[in-house]
Amino acid sequence: MTAPPETHSYQAEVGRLLHLMVHSVYTDRDIFLRELISNASDACDKLRYEAISNPALLGPHERLAISIAPDAATGVLTISDNGIGMDGQELASNLGTIARSGTRAFLDKLTDAPEGASLIGQFGVGFYSAFMVADEIEVVSRKAGSSEAYVWRSRGAEGFTVEPAGADQAALVARGTSIRLTLKDDAKGYLDAHTIERIVKTYSDHILFPVELAGSETGTEPRQINAASALWQRSKSEVSSEQYTEAYRTIAGGYDEPRLTLHYKAEGRQAYAVMLFAPGERPFDLFDPARKGRIKLYVRRVFITGEAELLPSYLRFMRGVIDSEDVPLNISREMLQNNPLVAQIRKAVTGRVLSELEAFATRDEAAYGAFTETFGAVLKEGLYEDFERREQLLGLARFKTTGGDGWRSLAQYAEALRPNQTEIYYLTGDSIDRLRASPQLEAARARGIEVLLLTDPVDAFWVTMRPDYKGKPFKSLTQGDADLSLVPLLEGASAAPEADGKVAVLAAKFKEALGEAVSDVKLSKRLVTSAVCLVAPQMGPDLTLERLMARQDRGAGVRPVLEINPEHPLVAALAGKGAASDGEVSDLARLLLDQARILDGEPPLDPAKFAEILNRLVIKAV
Repeated sequence: MTAPPETHSYQAEVGRLLHLMVHSVYTDRDIFLRELISNASDACDKLRYEAISNPALLGPHERLAISIAPDAATGVLTISDNGIGMDGQELASNLGTIARSGTRAFLDKLTDAPEGASLIGQFGVGFYSAFMVADEIEVVSRKAGSSEAYVWRSRGAEGFTVEPAGADQAALVARGTSIRLTLKDDAKGYLDAHTIERIVKTYSDHILFPVELAGSETGTEPRQINAASALWQRSKSEVSSEQYTEAYRTIAGGYDEPRLTLHYKAEGRQAYAVMLFAPGERPFDLFDPARKGRIKLYVRRVFITGEAELLPSYLRFMRGVIDSEDVPLNISREMLQNNPLVAQIRKAVTGRVLSELEAFATRDEAAYGAFTETFGAVLKEGLYEDFERREQLLGLARFKTTGGDGWRSLAQYAEALRPNQTEIYYLTGDSIDRLRASPQLEAARARGIEVLLLTDPVDAFWVTMRPDYKGKPFKSLTQGDADLSLVPLLEGASAAPEADGKVAVLAAKFKEALGEAVSDVKLSKRLVTSAVCLVAPQMGPDLTLERLMARQDRGAGVRPVLEINPEHPLVAALAGKGAASDGEVSDLARLLLDQARILDGEPPLDPAKFAEILNRLVIKAV
């Protein structure tokens, strides 16, 4: 007696995904065929890799290929491969869940149909795109080396079944996977041979395995409809920009245009082909904590792995292929990290990518600015991690500054140095607008000094490495003393005022009143119009870094310095009173400290106390 099929519910995210697939209208449904062919190619790649150590897996079917068979009479389109295949458990796991990070973000974006369609491949959910054109999907699969075949079947969001294949179904698949799509009425056009050939030529011409179109008449031999040659092994003159774009989209699983293409062959001590792309849009996993790269490593056209760390993590946005002629074909994925041949490739390709980015920045400043907007924060991670290339990376970095709204290079900054300016000044924070309004800028602004405005989290770290550019060290305007007096004032600007003894007495009272809340209270040389600001002690971490570390319970517990402006009307009035009560001094000190925190984007130390003091002073004034 045949056991009934096992019925499974989809993972919640898959159910939502299928609902969107079925009920949304996409501008280009052709991508379902691209995704299924790409999955079939991956299955063939995996089998070819496993067969290196276990040749018996190939058996008598050594030729790996992908087949497309349209059947107009039944309205069924079948895509088959003779790759690695799946057993029953793998069918249920691989086709019933989405195990990739970022799924929720993908689903949120998929709600907007055109943009969502462009992201399908990036999120590893390409198989489900078939539901855009199919009412029912049946998958028959036999794992390489196994005598058992299994059937996965689904009509959409209600769930799926998995059961052992019957004799007729099992006979269809000697090894690998066959996907049978019962097409919707409005998708029957995908049974047309010319339509299929057009889609394959557009999206999958460079797939390494033959894609064959089965004839509609009995006895007709299948016809290969793709070039089935490694695009990266061809010379640049043989590859069109359209082919590069489709290769990028297949490799990266994207639907955008590559912003930069790098294609060359290295010969000499080592021989390898490189075809790399900088995406036009930010990949969804760019800031994944693992920070893994997504370059595919091939050895003599045999796929080895997609996670070989062939570029440093600060170049993990790059997508593409490196195909080596010299790395051992039977190398394990675990051995790649310490393989000297791979290390040499990594070093050489990293240098080439950075050189190409330099040429890009020189060639098209506006386009490089858009690249910076997308990937600049990642590239700057190298300033912290890669001492050997730090100078080159500083040249590639672009910054927002007080000198305008656009992106500025350090070379441009150096050209605008003021007389007697010996340092590169910067502010760190989490908002450009807040930094532009920061009181710590006042002395620099009065002297026309351009200041870098650093808002990426990594900025708080790389500046701690004490870098310099062309002999000019970087200097924080929120750390230690900032004496800018050697730089001449702009015409009509006023300097930070000198303090009298009464203000010094007031600062001492404030320090006593604030106790452990601050490390010191000082008279400011950087304030011109504001009453107060917070800075870090001379030897302490920058305020932004301390806050970032504190959020991870790793802060050093360094207390800030409160600086007061001696000639601000409020400070001058307080100093002039002289005989104010201790309670009044304490209230005003707390109020000014909280004001300084608010200007830095931080909440008051004690919001309830802040409101109480403010109310008391307002009532007294009224």
